[in-house]
Amino acid sequence: MAEAISDMNDQIWAQHGPLTGLINNAAGNFISRTEDLSIRGFDAISNIVFRGSFYMTQDIGKRWIKAGDKGSVCSILTTWIWNGGPFVVPSAMSKAAVNTMTQSLAVEWGRYGLRFNAIAPGPFPTEGMSKRLAPDAEGAKRMDSGVSNPMGRVGEMHELVNLAVFLMAHGAEYVNGQTIAIDGAAYNATGGNFAQLTAWGDEEWQAARDAIEATNAKDKAKRTV
Repeated sequence: MAEAISDMNDQIWAQHGPLTGLINNAAGNFISRTEDLSIRGFDAISNIVFRGSFYMTQDIGKRWIKAGDKGSVCSILTTWIWNGGPFVVPSAMSKAAVNTMTQSLAVEWGRYGLRFNAIAPGPFPTEGMSKRLAPDAEGAKRMDSGVSNPMGRVGEMHELVNLAVFLMAHGAEYVNGQTIAIDGAAYNATGGNFAQLTAWGDEEWQAARDAIEATNAKDKAKRTV
């Protein structure tokens, strides 16, 4: 993966010149009891989120440092970095690691004119996310409506975009090493995670696995057409 990322960045630099910013939005996730999680499933998520984010950040950061260029990195995380993510442990671990990377490099590479910040979104539903994190009808309805959110709604994508643009912009050059939640105060009110799934039994988990596997198979079929 690291070699492929370096080759890709070589092409970007050659064709378009150096980047001035990087958005780390690598994500892979699904709900599962941790005792049911396979090592392959854990590796799939951690390779995408944890390793992928670091490889991109290090490769581009080294290019900026060597050339004396300024740059800004914004990583998209989750509020689970602050209180854990039951039933999404590989994602919670990986996102927490990227948060630590953000804080660490803000200090280490700040002297080069490089900034590192992050955003911790709450629910901004997409089709792929909802079907893997809320595969049951009740959960999907709850997630997509934002009924449990203090503001009574889910986030709108332009709100997330506006925050990312601010953090990447020249006017925010003194903002460094920060992670900002954008979740309508859901984390403050409910913890913003899947703790409620402790009430599920074997039947509910089997139904969730079946639904997630069906979604994965459908997505795979689209990619091979």
